[in-house]
Amino acid sequence: MLTLLSVAGLGLLLAYAIILQRCLTAWNALTEWERPAGYDPRTFISVLIPARNEAPVIGQLLDSLRRQSYPEELFEVIVIDDHSSDDTAAFVEQHPMPNLRLLYLAAHLDPAEKVLSYKKKALALGVEHASGTLIVTTDADCVAPPDWLASHAAFHEMTGASFIAAPVLFHREQNLLQRFQSLDFIGMMAVTGAGIQGRFLYMSNGANLAFTKALFQEIGGYMGNEQFASGDDIFLIQKAAARRPGKVAFLKSREVTIHSLPVPDWKSFVNQRLRWGTKNASYKDWRITAVLGLVFLLCWFIPGMFLTAPLFGFYGLGLALALFAGKGLADYLFLNTAAAFFDRSRLLKDFWLLEGMHVLYIAAIGLLSLLIRQYEWKGRRVR
Repeated sequence: MLTLLSVAGLGLLLAYAIILQRCLTAWNALTEWERPAGYDPRTFISVLIPARNEAPVIGQLLDSLRRQSYPEELFEVIVIDDHSSDDTAAFVEQHPMPNLRLLYLAAHLDPAEKVLSYKKKALALGVEHASGTLIVTTDADCVAPPDWLASHAAFHEMTGASFIAAPVLFHREQNLLQRFQSLDFIGMMAVTGAGIQGRFLYMSNGANLAFTKALFQEIGGYMGNEQFASGDDIFLIQKAAARRPGKVAFLKSREVTIHSLPVPDWKSFVNQRLRWGTKNASYKDWRITAVLGLVFLLCWFIPGMFLTAPLFGFYGLGLALALFAGKGLADYLFLNTAAAFFDRSRLLKDFWLLEGMHVLYIAAIGLLSLLIRQYEWKGRRVR
């Protein structure tokens, strides 16, 4: 029995280490994008912002868009209000940005239609009304760097990419939970970039995404995934990669990185991660499902061996410690490189504590996402 457990545990660890090494190699092979000096933009961009009850935060995003280095006459900003019950719409209407428009999702929905994903409906409405050939999406609680749009446009024009994923990071951490989220997101961004670079995993984040309107229409937008409340980003990139893999790219650049605030407490964190986790089994790309399953099993194996230490004695405890140390070493090598690129190496100060949190978080949230099919998001009970 102990021999079988050892082989299974070490096999999971070896597979995990091989995947991370492949990701690290692909991440290092991904060239950092630098916008050429004297770049002369010519692409008209539509920035889409779905918003629901975002009055406290949307102002900082709109202000950051107003400060873009991209010519004002070459982009528009469209906020799609999703049934806000606060002053979101009024705030947008009063904002002085001249190239800002507001759409009301409620005015474009059939009252008889059963809507399962309001965010996808809002984004699809924005695309329908967009004048730009390049659509760039973000979230209302984000802040965009000054060269955000210029970098997206230059990358699109010079590489021919028609679907562009780009980094999203957290900042202004106040506690251990928020530092954990930031380090976890750095890892996710590096895996995202590596997967797209190596064409073996296609993921993205809707807070920093760009695609041509023509490609969106060609692949049928969000059609086929409307039953999921979230996943507007990852389902879309998988459809794009299935149709035009050579046109999907990751924009590896600090000057295009979007920043947002991590969630403040455990309840918000669990709700957020459940929202992400409940759609995992629905990915059409088996490779993502396989990787997620592998990580889930490894993260259950480690605490499982700790809990069975009274049964297996020091052997079980030693195996648990060896697996935890092995996973931690693989994670550290990967995260050290990614964090250094984003100038966030200081997050590794509490690495082993955060690593322990990561193992328990994956095990717990992974299990809950299999058992719980409904969760709260933006004041709605969705699935």
